Amino acid sequence: MRVTSKKLRASANGQDCAVRMPGICNFDPATTVLAHLPCGQKGMGMKGFDTVAVYACSACHDVIDGRAAGEVDWPDMLRAIAETHEALIRAGVLTVKGAA
Repeated sequence: MRVTSKKLRASANGQDCAVRMPGICNFDPATTVLAHLPCGQKGMGMKGFDTVAVYACSACHDVIDGRAAGEVDWPDMLRAIAETHEALIRAGVLTVKGAA
């Protein structure tokens, strides 16, 4: 089962970048997208699940996808995923059954 959602992707519009790569991030919410992270479901012409993605500005997204030079701090991506999921839950875009 592949998880895709127009609402998840659209929710990134105007959000702050959750990645914030030092020396790379442009901190411009106007360029923020839902950037998919490599998770075994990603490849040439394929995106990973929309749930394995982070809010990323265009500059950070380019590094994540390998279009620009830079080092991705992969352990720090866990923080970025958590921040993105928290924002999605607060906005009511992502829900968890049984959560209090």
